[in-house]
Amino acid sequence: MDTPTGLTGRMLIGAQDAEGREAALKGLDPATGAELEPAYGGADATHLERACGLAAAAFDTYRETSPEARAKFLETIADNILAIGDTLIVRAMQESGLPRPRLEGERGRTMGQLKLFAEVVREGSWMDLRVDPAMPERKPMPRSDLRLRNIPVGPVAIFGASNFPLAFSVAGGDTASALAAGCPVVVKAHPAHPGTSELVGRAIQAAVKSCGLPEGVFSMLYGAGNWLGGALVSDPRIKAVGFTGSRQGGVALMKIANARPEPIPVYAEMSSINPVLVLPHALASRGEAIAKAFIGSLTLGAGQFCTNPGLLLGAAGKDLDAFEGKVAENLPAAGASTMLTPGIASAYRGGVDRLAKHAQVKTVARGQPAGGPNAGQAAFFSTDAKTFIADHVLQDEVFGSSSVLVRCPDVNTMRDILEKLEGQLTVTLQMDPEDLEYAKKLLPVLERKAGRVLVNGFPTGVEVAHAMVHGGPYPATSDGRTTSVGSLAIYRFLRPVCYQDFPAGLLPESLREGGAAGAPIRRNGKLEG
Repeated sequence: MDTPTGLTGRMLIGAQDAEGREAALKGLDPATGAELEPAYGGADATHLERACGLAAAAFDTYRETSPEARAKFLETIADNILAIGDTLIVRAMQESGLPRPRLEGERGRTMGQLKLFAEVVREGSWMDLRVDPAMPERKPMPRSDLRLRNIPVGPVAIFGASNFPLAFSVAGGDTASALAAGCPVVVKAHPAHPGTSELVGRAIQAAVKSCGLPEGVFSMLYGAGNWLGGALVSDPRIKAVGFTGSRQGGVALMKIANARPEPIPVYAEMSSINPVLVLPHALASRGEAIAKAFIGSLTLGAGQFCTNPGLLLGAAGKDLDAFEGKVAENLPAAGASTMLTPGIASAYRGGVDRLAKHAQVKTVARGQPAGGPNAGQAAFFSTDAKTFIADHVLQDEVFGSSSVLVRCPDVNTMRDILEKLEGQLTVTLQMDPEDLEYAKKLLPVLERKAGRVLVNGFPTGVEVAHAMVHGGPYPATSDGRTTSVGSLAIYRFLRPVCYQDFPAGLLPESLREGGAAGAPIRRNGKLEG
């Protein structure tokens, strides 16, 4: 692939570039407030029609590509992203304010996700092949020959996320899992990093061409307002949606999707405050160490993670007093970090101000004052359990380095608070062996409230692995049965089809005798291969 050396300000619709005709947007350096060239014109109805039309036209061909061809495509995308070189990292730094090491790590994660799904596609269990052979002699009625496989749902709309300009954006986990499933993708690039999106989009576009796939397998559109997102979700050729962002945005897309003549699923990852429960023996024996580790997790990346620990629960007493004091002692040294966009910085300051002005909430400590126009100053607050339970506003996510400590009379009250919380991406237990009985009593509610339960860690940092769940009950996600990270993410974009009494020549190759090419197959309920 030719490494891009410049940006064009154009959308990518199939194999072609397209000049936007609606309101233009530019990237913004959040550290300085300076606009970045070029301007990206927004898509209009003609652009949307072409992108969705190409995706629909590509679907039946792309969905029947061999596992090996699809895996090579995903690996080619990863290689092309690496080939962009430092141009990608520099542009992402300019558009996000994130430091080089973070973005280099995120590029590696993006490539790793693509390669993970290449392995998943080759292995084949995602097809869930099943065969129940005919039983013509069965009494009182014969059984038909029944065969099942998963097929992709159709073209998917993907919305890039603000806080991960690479790993949750144009070639991020939603795109990787949809392409792995066999679904063409139409991406709405996030307006906060349009140049980064163009560079990565061109890497995918080039991979489509070099792998000989239909051009409609990938398109990418820009739009400054809400029209494009709503129109994309409304388009009848789109069959599913992947979204990472605010609850307001996710719910709006869900309403549009449900109002269609043919409703479609929206897999939205939205809001979570990720409670951390510090159990009594751990608090007594390791309170100082837990406090320091908590500060590291709270302030990592200016707190701009969906798994940021926004809530701590502990039993009131001298040990919790010491813990709070240690946070108060160390948090003021935490530097203010540039936040991703002016809008995110403004919303963070607003959320922190609401907590600081609450009559029953104490400001325990603040980090260093903000030094730039969009920097976020860390904040730690404290309140009592009665106040927290009574005021739902205290449960709202404040996206950034802000957290609330709730002082509980006992562990039973901690459980009561958990019962009243909304669904979460994560819940964490800080515990010692002596806390095991407490933990056993808490575990059922932890499982009901979160998609990932941690012990003696902190939730920031989501491993891309087969056993990872990055999801949870609403409003953490729109569908708590799914995950947006890890190999299980592919199942969001698949559906089962049963083939009854098909002649061999009409069956999909994977369901013919000997045609599964090593993929696992369940025959009469027993797994083979």
